[in-house]
Amino acid sequence: MRVALVSPYSWTYPGGVTRHIEALRAELDRAGHDVRVFAPFDPDRRLTAALHRGARPQDREVPEWLTPLGPTIGWPSNGAVSNLSPFPSAVSTLRRELRAGGFDVVHLHEPVAPVVAWDALTSVEAPLVGTFHCYSESVPPHKVAALIGARRKLNRLNVQIAVSEAAAWTGRRFYGGRYRIVPNGVALPEGGVPAPRERAAGEPLRIVFVGQAVGRKGLPVLLRAFEALRGQVPAELTVIGLTQAELAPLLVEGEGVTALGRVDDAVKAAVLRDADVLCAPSLGGESFGMVLTEAFAAGTPVVASDIAGYRDVVTAGTDGVLVPRGNATALAETLRDLALDPGRVQRMAQGAAVSAERYAWPRVAEQVVTAYEDARAVPEPSTATQRVAVKLGAVPRDGLPRVGAQRLPSLEPVPERRRGALVRRGAIGLAGLMTVVGAVLAVDHIGPARIGDALVRSSPPWVLFGLALMCLSMLARAVSWHAILKAALPGARPKLADAVQGTTIGVLMSATLPARLGEPSRALIVARRLGRARDRLPVVLGTIVSQTLINVLALVILGAVMFITIGLFAGRQQALVWYALAPIGLLALVLVAPALVRSGRPTRSRWVRQGRQAIARVRSGLVVFRRPREGFVAITMQLGAWALQWVACYVLLVALGLEHKADLGAAAAILFAVNVTAVLPVTPSNVGVFQAACMAVLVGAYGVAPAQALGYGIILQAVEVACAVVMGGPALVKEGLSWREVRLRALHSAPVRLSAPKAPEPAEA
Repeated sequence: MRVALVSPYSWTYPGGVTRHIEALRAELDRAGHDVRVFAPFDPDRRLTAALHRGARPQDREVPEWLTPLGPTIGWPSNGAVSNLSPFPSAVSTLRRELRAGGFDVVHLHEPVAPVVAWDALTSVEAPLVGTFHCYSESVPPHKVAALIGARRKLNRLNVQIAVSEAAAWTGRRFYGGRYRIVPNGVALPEGGVPAPRERAAGEPLRIVFVGQAVGRKGLPVLLRAFEALRGQVPAELTVIGLTQAELAPLLVEGEGVTALGRVDDAVKAAVLRDADVLCAPSLGGESFGMVLTEAFAAGTPVVASDIAGYRDVVTAGTDGVLVPRGNATALAETLRDLALDPGRVQRMAQGAAVSAERYAWPRVAEQVVTAYEDARAVPEPSTATQRVAVKLGAVPRDGLPRVGAQRLPSLEPVPERRRGALVRRGAIGLAGLMTVVGAVLAVDHIGPARIGDALVRSSPPWVLFGLALMCLSMLARAVSWHAILKAALPGARPKLADAVQGTTIGVLMSATLPARLGEPSRALIVARRLGRARDRLPVVLGTIVSQTLINVLALVILGAVMFITIGLFAGRQQALVWYALAPIGLLALVLVAPALVRSGRPTRSRWVRQGRQAIARVRSGLVVFRRPREGFVAITMQLGAWALQWVACYVLLVALGLEHKADLGAAAAILFAVNVTAVLPVTPSNVGVFQAACMAVLVGAYGVAPAQALGYGIILQAVEVACAVVMGGPALVKEGLSWREVRLRALHSAPVRLSAPKAPEPAEA
């Protein structure tokens, strides 16, 4: 049989689909079939890396059975990067080759992916087989595909294959059709699956991770779990797919972690054979998980996330363990329990060897060949009307009744304990949407021309002076934090440069991300610089609480200045009263919370337990208030930073010519308002809310025109963001980190606390 295998993905950026096609071709070739592969191919050039988010392609030869279809571009998709060709030359080359090839079957992989396989759905006359590799519950991309004709095009397939029930769910949910499950195959060693490795008493648990540093693979979750795991049992982690330089930014500490980079199949198989477990902590978007079956083929059990694609492969308790996705604590405890129970690991290794046989390539290739034969056996339409209907995709090519898209329940039900987090995220998202809508309505009501005029009339020298003051205030905050760090960590000897680096990077992250990710970001930066980051991080996080207490004091002082300068009963400043209540409530919470949670009595409340743990972590960070020297520096420099920001706010009032209506008291009120509203940011830099706070103060209490007040809010925030970029950008470069790397690690920064270990499971008789 002459077969064409068509891939939409770049051959030199190999992922799961490419590896599947390559192995399938080899198996079909051994069975005597004539196979040709068609796929895009990216050369290793500087432009190629620029078009693929900085990633360089692998240096691969063009085998004689591969027809290159030209270069690709890296597109973010489904939590990863899809390297697809948008170029017409790829389509024209494929059409020409398929017309001249005389193929009995054309096998399209990921037929909905643009543009190569998408075009082949309607341009190819030979029998078509389509394999769906993707699992995704994201509605927008599939709805867009359906709107532009995906369901009609997919009717042209003679046979539809899905690599798992999860992939079939995606097809049924969004496109309809009938799917036969043919899993990804795995190559078994020539001598069969090796016997399980026997781990000697006291020997470290060997863990392997295989994958890329993309969000959905969950590597930061594993790194957090591993840091906690090593605190209780000996363990080693080997990472395949990232170099040491690529992995370093994600590590709080690198002890026990080895990165091998991209390796060939022989090296990967050897590493898996020597491992005790493979860990696959993916967060979702996985349809199968070929790395799981590769571990089975090496006689290695797996610890994987309990997600749809992995549940199809792993038999929990037999060849692996499934843990809640994104739960670093559960992952660490599972690995810890396996480290303490070598017998259980051995039993699961034996189960993994049995499971590997189910996915052996000869068995899988036989099922694919059966699909080819069934595709060729589909009868031709008997009438001209039927031929036209099939050609247009109006009716299914297989001659069976059409099966439409179905509203199927999700394969990833939301755990009870995560629903609260989703509700909070939804509330923040709704608040952000309301902020954007409010900003649009405000601009429309005031008039863009008036706002633009206010911005144009601002004085650049005064704006630059305000920017300089903001930068100085950031340095003053760093000096204050340095004093707090010295008091809390006298043995670590933190340097001023450490505090400056952490402060500037933290401010940059706060200015460019929603939520308060700047705080864990700066704590991570400093903890990494002070030695054993896992031990230092809780104390460093505690020092941030000390600065927060000083900030509350600064807000109280600003509030006092605000009311003294305008008079509490002047009748124009009611809007400010509500802002004044916030820091008072925050201060009361900080003072009362320790008394509420530090009781030694046992409790079943998860919130109280977490509160007690938080108090224990931050207590060492508050030492500065018991040391007069460091305490004096911390308080004076932090309050000095606020004073510089206060003056900067006034300077920007001068820049817009508002000093006659709004004086230093107004500047204090503005600084007070924007910081109170920033306690729970709903957008990056609190855009929209920030301007609303400025307008509430200037319009409601000082009678400034709305256009000028909004213009002031825009300029003030632009200066703050510019300060964050000017100071934080060079700090990131000096630290050898990217913005994405800091963000990814900050999202998974909370230290993991493990429960007591379980007793080992008894062996079966």
